[in-house]
Amino acid sequence: MRLILLGPPGAGKGTQAQRLVARHGIVQLSTGDMLRAAVAAGTPVGLKAKDIMASGGLVPDEVVIGIIADRIELPDAAKGFILDGFPRTVPQAEALDALLKSKGLKLDAVVELRVNESALLQRVEARVAEMTGRGETVRIDDTPEVLSKRLAAYRSQTEPLVHYYSERRNLLTVDGMMPIQEVTDDIERVLSAIVSSEKKTAKAKASAKKSASKTSAAKPAANRRTPAKKTVKAPTKATKTAAKTAAKASSKSKPAAKAAKKTIKTSKAPAKSAKKAGKK
Repeated sequence: MRLILLGPPGAGKGTQAQRLVARHGIVQLSTGDMLRAAVAAGTPVGLKAKDIMASGGLVPDEVVIGIIADRIELPDAAKGFILDGFPRTVPQAEALDALLKSKGLKLDAVVELRVNESALLQRVEARVAEMTGRGETVRIDDTPEVLSKRLAAYRSQTEPLVHYYSERRNLLTVDGMMPIQEVTDDIERVLSAIVSSEKKTAKAKASAKKSASKTSAAKPAANRRTPAKKTVKAPTKATKTAAKTAAKASSKSKPAAKAAKKTIKTSKAPAKSAKKAGKK
């Protein structure tokens, strides 16, 4: 199973990803972790990323795609994966689609955790207040101000992916404001429906293929035709009548023909007599 989890910061993607990993035996692929692993392994793409990161630049999409391409070839990704933090933009999604297609793979689903941004900000404010009240240190990136900026970046860069995947009928939306377990159950419900649908499709294709092979095997036998027997049509009443009429006409014409021959002979006789008289 190959999945993408979409949702703004604080929607609970990390928590749900860990539960999906445990339940389905797939791996969670974080772009940050993959970049660091590729750099540590010294792969060609990792070395390229290292140079860019060392100079303080942003790693280009083609480098990230190259790292993902190497990572999903590893044995632990054979059962599937969840992409965490990628894609973030439509061009990255297009590049990912091209990569998966080149490997004969496809995404099974893109699960969007839809949440209320105002509620998220209230959660963070409440959490910060509780931590401050207990004397705990609040992380710099876990404040309402930072969250507001991250939410704005999500809306401008990543939210268009909702429309992108919706057009391709990959998108499944889950209410991320429910309790954690209910969100997990809802995700499992929609994924089970996908698996069931894919099994039915595969079964139908196999059945159609089997039927087509039987049909093609039966065709040669059907093409061996036996020579057609000539059928002699029985004479109809009209045919019999026509035959009788022709016979009568034939019998009548015979005396007339004989009479004509006699006339010709008779006419020749006077001509011969006249010729003899002339000689005398």
